[in-house]
Amino acid sequence: MNFSATIRHTPQASLIDLRGRLTFFEVGVLRENVTRLLHEGHKHIVLNLSALQYLDSSGIGELARMYVMVLKGGGEMKVVGLSRNVEEILKVTHLYQVFPEFPDEEAALQSFPGSRSGSDKSPGNT
Repeated sequence: MNFSATIRHTPQASLIDLRGRLTFFEVGVLRENVTRLLHEGHKHIVLNLSALQYLDSSGIGELARMYVMVLKGGGEMKVVGLSRNVEEILKVTHLYQVFPEFPDEEAALQSFPGSRSGSDKSPGNT
């Protein structure tokens, strides 16, 4: 069960890089990270799924729950880096229509309110 969620911060949003397999056994790690970000006042979140190899029904359900949790907390959650496999899963489950997807991190970051064109490219924290 190889899964990791790495958080980076930029002036516009917090980015969570998901790597590996998001299954029933790993969803708690992701939920804790998003909950902590919201409690710390980080309401703009970008999920980078480029290194996510697989997600099962629990992973799909958790992505949907997190999206709702972020919206109810007054924030926004966006997605970048969909692999062909993950994109197909999101299309079959119709979540593809729910998640705002962007071609890359910069486009997602610029879409948040108050983002400036040509903003600082802070490497953030890992």
